[in-house]
Amino acid sequence: MTGHRADQERTFAALPPARGRGFARTWWGQAWLKALEDTALDGEQVKTGRRLARAGAVGAVSVRPGRVTAVVHDRDRTAHRADVLLEELPDDDWARFLDVVVERSGYLAALLDHDLPPCLAEDAAAAGIELLPGIGDLEPECDCGAWDHCGHTAALCHVVARLLDQDPFVLLLMRGRAERVLSAELQVRDTADDDGPSAPDGMDAAEAYALGYALPALPPLPELPAEPGLPPALDTGAQPAPGVDPAALEILAGRTAVAAHQWLGETLTDGTALHSPALEPTVAQDAVRLAAGATDSAVLDRLAEGSGRSRNELAHAVLAFRLGGAAGLSVLEEEWAPDGETHARARAALESAWDEDERPSLRAEGNRWTVDAEDRQIRLGGDGRWWPYRKQQGHWVPAGSPDQDPATALAVTARAEGWEE
Repeated sequence: MTGHRADQERTFAALPPARGRGFARTWWGQAWLKALEDTALDGEQVKTGRRLARAGAVGAVSVRPGRVTAVVHDRDRTAHRADVLLEELPDDDWARFLDVVVERSGYLAALLDHDLPPCLAEDAAAAGIELLPGIGDLEPECDCGAWDHCGHTAALCHVVARLLDQDPFVLLLMRGRAERVLSAELQVRDTADDDGPSAPDGMDAAEAYALGYALPALPPLPELPAEPGLPPALDTGAQPAPGVDPAALEILAGRTAVAAHQWLGETLTDGTALHSPALEPTVAQDAVRLAAGATDSAVLDRLAEGSGRSRNELAHAVLAFRLGGAAGLSVLEEEWAPDGETHARARAALESAWDEDERPSLRAEGNRWTVDAEDRQIRLGGDGRWWPYRKQQGHWVPAGSPDQDPATALAVTARAEGWEE
């Protein structure tokens, strides 16, 4: 690309193992995998890549124009850098693509909602723009020395298919346009196509809107600060007012700054914040939230005592809270019985994820399923997600982030013990 080259790079954390589920659920994710299968000369390498991806062997994925990169581990833990290259679209193609998008309001709305309608891809193809890769478009590079797709590049492609399911802008970034740049260009073009005349200089914006004048495009969104802001120090030497705890206020201000930075990042990236107003926490829950941002030992002792926990129990609660907020804390501390249908669906998912001779034996007690004779467990939360747990020093401790698939959550608990088939 030339003048509008997108130099933004997006990095996605390593995805958990994908047992019991397919790699592509959207039509564009499936098209990506078909391009891999049609391009690779050795189908066995594609199968090897699928097994590596299922086992969680692909590390963090870096996506930038023309290239996607990750470190992939063999079963013996040998690390390889794998790259998959996809040709960027020239500026003329992007100009035609923008014309196609703004021709129909539904296309613009769908794209901004991270959806890629098949008819949009078809109309783009009719205009000479091939968004999705075809045979030979996914070019592999791997330090293992393979000249064709190897298991490492195939594993990377399978993980990219999962990322594409979540966000088609990953594909558009590889083709050369970052989401923020593309959204701004679409907004400018959509405003320019408005049939109404421009408002006279100096007219009040509300009056111009009421009279049907075309309003200018909004300015670009601000850049996200690299780090949360630092709240002011409260150690001024002056005696605090009765009932005011400066140490607790500093912790609260710091946590607020971190949350504000996170929500701002979600808003700037996706257009809307991904969080929703939370219910008022209990005193015990709020103590855990405060402890998640505290380092002072005396403060942690007071928070543990105030929440009715030991320091060790508070540490486990903080870990659960960091992994899943109030929902994670609830899974740590509450036990309940799911209905029969939920139990049957989970059993079916677990049975389909392994061959019969490799399937772990599980004992179900309420919402907690424990591997027989092992210190591994998964727990069902009230939101339908499964949480991995491991026993440490006689206590069950969260082992990772939750997943909708119980087999994937169970695979997380086995990571420290080595590879699974």
